[in-house]
Amino acid sequence: MSHAASARSTFRCAVAVAGTALLATTFAGCASRPQVSGDWAQGASHQGFSRVMVVGLSPDLDSRCPFERFMVAQIRALGTAAIMSCEVMDPPTPLTREALEKAVVAQKADAVIATKLVNQSWDTKTGGTMDTRGGGEYKAVGSGWATGYYGVYGIPVVYAEFETLPSVTELQGKVSVQTRVFSVAGPALVYEMDTTVGDITSTGGGLYQITEPIAKHLERAGLLQ
Repeated sequence: MSHAASARSTFRCAVAVAGTALLATTFAGCASRPQVSGDWAQGASHQGFSRVMVVGLSPDLDSRCPFERFMVAQIRALGTAAIMSCEVMDPPTPLTREALEKAVVAQKADAVIATKLVNQSWDTKTGGTMDTRGGGEYKAVGSGWATGYYGVYGIPVVYAEFETLPSVTELQGKVSVQTRVFSVAGPALVYEMDTTVGDITSTGGGLYQITEPIAKHLERAGLLQ
């Protein structure tokens, strides 16, 4: 690459871009390749969904709503109808199962796609939280989506504790998040996936870098119709 081309590439990575349509171009080549893995839940029926409710699991609307907006844009770009939970829940907080279920019924969603944006471990058996920001890496790991600390649709059982947890969208560097897909019928957990993205340098860039590989993986897995 020539010196001029290298300078232009560096400039593109530094410019803040507001529109999600431009983010794909702006951040291409600005971060390491995302790592995504996922699998169907044990006993789950392999199925696709045509109208999904997107939930960013964070008590902070300033973190939750922008994430959902980016995630919805990515899913819609792939041809599937998607709805932001923070726009249709009344009120949008606190994030309770009852409020989300009401919104799901009103919007006639057939699935809920929930991404955990806080650092509380999903698995109560492991105890405590995992927050390795001191080492330049942030992880949200564990299991137990339907039991323990997190209930159906990944909604926290004890909201008072949930309110104190920091959001992954406030961080920079290397970020790992978990996404779970729940069929409204049941409801039931049908798919689990983990996404790790490195070299996040800004909120807008980070939101695109996280949501784009999640949406593409969901499509490849046959979860989006």
